[in-house]
Amino acid sequence: MASSSFSLSPLSSLPPNWKHHVFPSFHGADVRRSFLSHILKEFRSKGIDTFIDDDIERNKSIGPQLIDAIKGSKIGIILLSKNYASSSWCLNELVEIMKCRTELGQTVMTIFYEVDPADVKKQRKDFGKSFRKTCKGKTSDEIETWKKALEGVATIAGYHSNNWDNEAAMIEKIATDVSNILNSSTPTRDFEELVVPGAHMEKWNYFFLNV
Repeated sequence: MASSSFSLSPLSSLPPNWKHHVFPSFHGADVRRSFLSHILKEFRSKGIDTFIDDDIERNKSIGPQLIDAIKGSKIGIILLSKNYASSSWCLNELVEIMKCRTELGQTVMTIFYEVDPADVKKQRKDFGKSFRKTCKGKTSDEIETWKKALEGVATIAGYHSNNWDNEAAMIEKIATDVSNILNSSTPTRDFEELVVPGAHMEKWNYFFLNV
């Protein structure tokens, strides 16, 4: 099974310890033909190498090839959408990315696409319904691991599609920020560490939700 990635090279070449610039985790049915295709096009235009798992057979658990791709990516982008939690595959990807954030210092960025981060954190409304269906037949340990990952990712600064009037502008901003992180010589674990307050602060989506 082979992976596919997109690559141009305005950016500096990948250092030996990174195989990809970006690993995106997403629910294909929600975003693959719309938001995701547009953001991948913008990434390509900026020379951002993105791992895409088109050629990997999906089943209930993610295999070593995918785990290797997650660990080998400098940035993990979690694209949370209404049906993200309906997939145990997505949830397991999320767990691995959050593990890499903690253990390897991987930078993690979040995009809340037509979903409220509070619903992600507390697994409520439509997002929660999908999550509970996925949890049926799973062990309590597995469910708790997923919950912890969702609670954690919901508190990472990110972008909320509902805060943007123009999706193209949002995509351009995300791609620019990714490019800036990749070109920065300053180590950073999370996206908010690179944020500088300014006149357009309202266009940034910060979610520091109370537990």
